[in-house]
Amino acid sequence: MKFRSLTAIGLGACLVACVTVNVYFPEAAAERAADLFIQDVYGKGESGAGESVPPADSPQSSIVMPVTALFALGAAIRDVVIPTAAAQGIDINIQTPAINALKQAMERRHQQLKPHYASGAVGMAATGLITLRDASLVPLQARNQVKKLVVDENADRNRLYGEIAKANAHPEWEPDIRGIFAERWVGNAPGGWWYQSGGSWRQK
Repeated sequence: MKFRSLTAIGLGACLVACVTVNVYFPEAAAERAADLFIQDVYGKGESGAGESVPPADSPQSSIVMPVTALFALGAAIRDVVIPTAAAQGIDINIQTPAINALKQAMERRHQQLKPHYASGAVGMAATGLITLRDASLVPLQARNQVKKLVVDENADRNRLYGEIAKANAHPEWEPDIRGIFAERWVGNAPGGWWYQSGGSWRQK
């Protein structure tokens, strides 16, 4: 028992010592910030489903338990120490003039796009952009206008992802930011809207 305790302490110390401070992409913080940004664009009345948390595994034996606890301790140290030291949060809500201007433009445009999301004419692509998925659902006389709305929205979204990365001094985060937004545009959308998943279209 004493030997096991000493081994556990030694392993725990090793886990602490082996933690390195790397600048990594703060996914959870980015998701929270993306939700706030998207909810502003969509409007407070539109909200999607929340995220689910997978159940924790049960310990299998009295011998495995200390090792599992130590790895959990190592993960906790990693999640507390590294984000604090290295990832001072990616803040979607950072008040840069460029990001604010993009959000305001997207809020205004959303009011024009909303009926086309609801009809299924416009869908949310897996790339974090939108697309005219079924032009037949748009009256002929309005199609050019809707096409322009889609083009303008995608241009602003592309700029947004780059501006957020630049504002947080990590331009290499742009693909990660795009991926988070691609998920959260769908996650915050109301039921009935269409989105792309696995190469096919699905209705939320």
